[in-house]
Amino acid sequence: MITALKAQMEKGTSFGAPCALENELAKVVIDRVPCVEMVRFCSSGTEACLSVLRLMRAYTKREKILKFVGCYHGHADSFLVAAGSGVLTLGLPDCPGVPESTAAATLTATYNDLDSVKKIFEANKGEIAGVILEPVVGNSGFIQPTQEFLEGLRQITKDEGALLCFDEVMTGFRVHKNCAQGHFNVMPDLTTMGKVIGGGMPVGAYGGRKDIMQMVAPAGPMYQAGTLSGNPLAMIAGLKTLEILDRPGSYEYMDKITTRLINGIVEAGKEAGHAITGANIRGMFGFFFMDGEVKCFEDAKNSDTEKFGRFHRAMLERGVYLAPSQFEAGFTSLAHTEEDIDATIAAAKEAFKVI
Repeated sequence: MITALKAQMEKGTSFGAPCALENELAKVVIDRVPCVEMVRFCSSGTEACLSVLRLMRAYTKREKILKFVGCYHGHADSFLVAAGSGVLTLGLPDCPGVPESTAAATLTATYNDLDSVKKIFEANKGEIAGVILEPVVGNSGFIQPTQEFLEGLRQITKDEGALLCFDEVMTGFRVHKNCAQGHFNVMPDLTTMGKVIGGGMPVGAYGGRKDIMQMVAPAGPMYQAGTLSGNPLAMIAGLKTLEILDRPGSYEYMDKITTRLINGIVEAGKEAGHAITGANIRGMFGFFFMDGEVKCFEDAKNSDTEKFGRFHRAMLERGVYLAPSQFEAGFTSLAHTEEDIDATIAAAKEAFKVI
């Protein structure tokens, strides 16, 4: 990355005006993400999500937002209602400090349950600005959507005059070259991104249809800015990361090693007599200590979190550091080797015997 940054400097790119790097990364994002016609960079996934929330309200002139129980979209006030990940792990209630009026404008539905969404729209006719969700949940553990669910959300929001936003901060460029919306072939109006598009550096972005994005200043009246938005180090790291991911065989390799990893862990767990289920989509995976399919947060809550804690410690003792919560998805990368996968499965077999 440093070599790439040095090369960019030698081309004459000014750090005082990093527009060239922003524009270059923006072109790649627009080219690869189906719904994105315009994109705005910021410094984190939280910033991206709070900005897209404001944008949905500005565009529709409605105030209410619908999210799903267990989905996490950063720590903006509106999203800390029935949130996932760290909030779930620490057993926190809906976050103190969030005004009641803000919480009241955030409606929550059940993931993979279209009926729950329909009922909320019926009870709030003409008041919902948009729906935001993780197209693959990573903050209640790894939970896949059904195709029917995503397609149903697309139709409901279209019929109700509301916007649909995929929060692809986790899934973006991780589960598919064209993000989760490309994997499932469902086109949202807006999307948020982060993580991968900065190659590990602080970054966030939101984008979507041109007519919606033109609401953002200076093109429109909705203000959003940040001193470090589109900083050159994050932009060049993102460009290099996306270039590597575009190389032939990248996603096929991640799918191969991740499928072998999760299958190996689940098989080892069952052989040792544990109730366990798991799945993956390319470089994103997860497992729960329970039987049956996990379709939403309510299902995930039935998993054995105490057993997960023992398993996590046993894996640490064997040199494998997993995400430290039952409610966090795991990720593989192109840097992981077949030997890494073999070693992790071998450690899991030992760990299952002692927990």
